[in-house]
Amino acid sequence: MVSDDTSMHVLRAAGVALVIDLAGRVPRVLHWGADIGPIDRAAAAALRASSVQAVLNNSPDVARTFTVWPTEQDGWVGTPAQSGNRAGSATTPRPRLADAVTELSDAGGGVIRMDLADDVTETRSHLECRLDASGVLSIDMSIESTAHTGAGYVLDGLRVLLPLPDRANELLDFTGKWCRERSPQRQPFSFGTHARRARRGKPGHDAPYLLTAGTEGFGFSRGEVWSVHLAWSGDGEYVAERLPEGAGEFSGVIGAGELLRSGEVILGAGERYDAPTVLFTWSDRGLDGIAARLHNRLRARPQHPSSPRPLVLNTWEAVYFDHDLDRLVELADRAAEVGVERIVLDDGWFRGRRDASAGLGDWLVDEQIWPDGLGPLVDAVRSRGMQFGLWFEPEMINPDSDLAREHPDWVLAPRSGAGATSRQQQVLDLANPDAYAVVLERISALVTKHDLDYIKWDHNRDLMEPVATRDGVDRPQVRAQTLALYRMLDELRTNHPRLEIETCSGGGGRVDLGILERTDRLWASDCNDPVERARIERWTRMLVPPELIGSHLGAQQSHTTLRETDLSFRLAIALTAHAGIEADLTVATPEELRTITAWTAMYRELRGLIHSGEVVNADLADEATMFTGIVAPDGARALYTWARLATSDAGQSGRVVFPGLDQRVRYRVRLRTELGVAQRHEGVDPVWLDSAAESGFEVPGAVLTIAGLPMPTLNPQQALLFDVERLA
Repeated sequence: MVSDDTSMHVLRAAGVALVIDLAGRVPRVLHWGADIGPIDRAAAAALRASSVQAVLNNSPDVARTFTVWPTEQDGWVGTPAQSGNRAGSATTPRPRLADAVTELSDAGGGVIRMDLADDVTETRSHLECRLDASGVLSIDMSIESTAHTGAGYVLDGLRVLLPLPDRANELLDFTGKWCRERSPQRQPFSFGTHARRARRGKPGHDAPYLLTAGTEGFGFSRGEVWSVHLAWSGDGEYVAERLPEGAGEFSGVIGAGELLRSGEVILGAGERYDAPTVLFTWSDRGLDGIAARLHNRLRARPQHPSSPRPLVLNTWEAVYFDHDLDRLVELADRAAEVGVERIVLDDGWFRGRRDASAGLGDWLVDEQIWPDGLGPLVDAVRSRGMQFGLWFEPEMINPDSDLAREHPDWVLAPRSGAGATSRQQQVLDLANPDAYAVVLERISALVTKHDLDYIKWDHNRDLMEPVATRDGVDRPQVRAQTLALYRMLDELRTNHPRLEIETCSGGGGRVDLGILERTDRLWASDCNDPVERARIERWTRMLVPPELIGSHLGAQQSHTTLRETDLSFRLAIALTAHAGIEADLTVATPEELRTITAWTAMYRELRGLIHSGEVVNADLADEATMFTGIVAPDGARALYTWARLATSDAGQSGRVVFPGLDQRVRYRVRLRTELGVAQRHEGVDPVWLDSAAESGFEVPGAVLTIAGLPMPTLNPQQALLFDVERLA
C-alpha cells in the first residue's frame, strides 16, 4: 500500500510489514518486522521524524542514514551494498532514486520496485522487494553499465543489507563438514563484522545456510528473530554487522550476496548483472516460526511436488560399485516385498567405473557389466511395480575418462594447468558450450531411452582455481558455471517434464533455495548414521520442508561412522522426511523384513501429514535428547519423535511440552509400536505411557502445551513415536 503520505510505501502479509520511505535521495527501510498496522499520515510522519538519528561527536555534521543501497556518502562505513571500479576510478557510488512503483497482491504482500541512477559509477540499478503471502521478504538487485566509452565497470560485490534493532543481540549460523553438515554455532552479536564467505564454488558442507539474529536466548519456540538466506548455488557471503554509531536509527545490519572473484564480472556498455535472490524472514515465535514461513513459501510454488513422495531404495550402500544384474534383481525383489516404490541405481553403471577413479564425464553404459544395457534391470524394476532412477555427476570429470583424453581443454582450470584432483576428479567446464552440449545430450539420451522417472544429481568436490580461458585470458568462472548448471537443469525439466531430480553434493554440500527451484529433493548428508542424521535433519528443516529431504534407512553399522544402532531407531529417524532405504535387503532376516514392511506401511499412512504439516521442536535443557513434531495444517493430527542420542547427567527428563497443539481442545496420544520396543534406562515407564501404548492417553490440550508430560528415560540411540489426534 501507499500510505496517506505518498512517499511511504508499505507491504503487509502474515503478520509482517515492510515500510520503505521514498522521500529522500535514496529510499530507506523504516521498519521490517511485526505488522504495525495501517500507516496513515500521522504514523508516516512519526516514523520519518523518529528515523533521524543524533549527530554524534567526531562524526559527519549531518545525521547518518542507512538506505536500501548503503554507501559512505550517507555516513555508512560498514560493508557497502556495492563495490567496484572503472580501471581504478569510480569507486564511490552515489545512487539516487530515479523511479519507484508499488504493486499489492490480493493474497497479501506485494512488490516495491525502485530504480536508481548513479552518475559517479555510470550505472543504473534496480531493487525489487517482494513480500509474499507467507511473510517472506525476497529482494533482487541488478546493476547495468550506462557508460558508452572507457573501461568497463568491474563489479566486486553487490549485497542486500537490511537494518536490525538493538534487541537483536545474538547470532546463529552453521558450520560443518562432510557427514556433519549444518552444525549450529551461536555467539553474541558484538561490534564489528561477522562475515561468512564460501569460496568453494558452492555453499559447502560448512555453509552458513541461514544466518539468524535474535533476542537474547531465542530458541525454537521463543524469541524474536530475523533471518537471511542466499538462494544461490555458487560462492556467497553472509554478513551481520554492528558499528558503534549504529546504522542510521538502527543498531546493526544483516545481509547476503554472491561472493564475486576479482575480474569475474566486468560490465561493458549496456551489460547487466543480476544478483541472486536474498530471502529475509522475521518471526516473533522463534526459529520454528522462521521455518514455517519458509516452508509455506516453498509449498506455494507451482512446481512443488504434489503427488505422494514415493519410498525410495538407493543401491549405493547395498552394492557400491559391485553391479551385477542378478544381484540387483534380487535386491529389487526384496524391495518390492517390503513396499519400496522407486529404485535408484547409484554410481558404478557407466563405462570404466569400477571405482571412483575413472569414467566421470563419459556417461555411456558399461558394456562389460551391462552387455544388454540397462534395459533388463529397468524392466525388472518396472515389472515389480516400481519407478526407476539413475545417478549422475554431470559437473565433474575424471582424468581417466575418454572425455578428458579427447578434450583436456574442457577441464575447468588455468592455462598453467589443473591443480590437484579431489576424489580423483576435476571439474568440467559446463560454461563451455561444447562440453555442455555433450553432457546434456548423453543424459537426455538415457532419460529418453529408459523413460527415467528420476535422476540423482551429485557434485562431489569443491571448485579450486575455477577459471577458464576466454579470448586468451583466464577469467573466474564460478558464476558462469553455476548459471550453466541452472540452465542444464531447466532444459532437462522442460524436455522431460515428468522427470524428478534429486540434488546431492557429497551429501549436503549444496543445500540452498537456488538449486531447489530446479530440483525435487535434496540429499541432506552422505551420513546415514541416525544419531548424526537426527541432528543434521533437524537443522536442515529450518529451511527445507520434510518432503524435500531424502532420509534413508542404513545398515546396522554405519558406512560413514562405524556406529552400530538398532533397527527401530534407524527406522524412526528416517520416517519423518522423504523416506528411503540404502541397506542391503538381501541380507536382512525375515524378522527385519517384517519390521521394515511395517515401517513402509506407516510411511504411506503418515506421509500426507509429514509432507504437509508444520515442523515444531521443543526447547529442551538436555541436548542429548530431542523432541520434534509435525502438526497437520488443520491441527487434527500430529506425529512426534522423542529421541535420546547420548547419555547425560539428568536421570529424568521431567515434563516435556508438545509444541504446536491447541491448548483449548482434547487429544489422544498413542504410542506407535510397529517398529519395535525402544530400550529404556529406567525400571518403570511414566504411568501415562501405559495408556498411550494400549488404547491411547486422552489429555486436555492445556496439559500437553503448557504443563507437558513426563517422558521416559531412554537408552542412547533409542526413539519413540507418538501419534496425536484431536478429539471431537
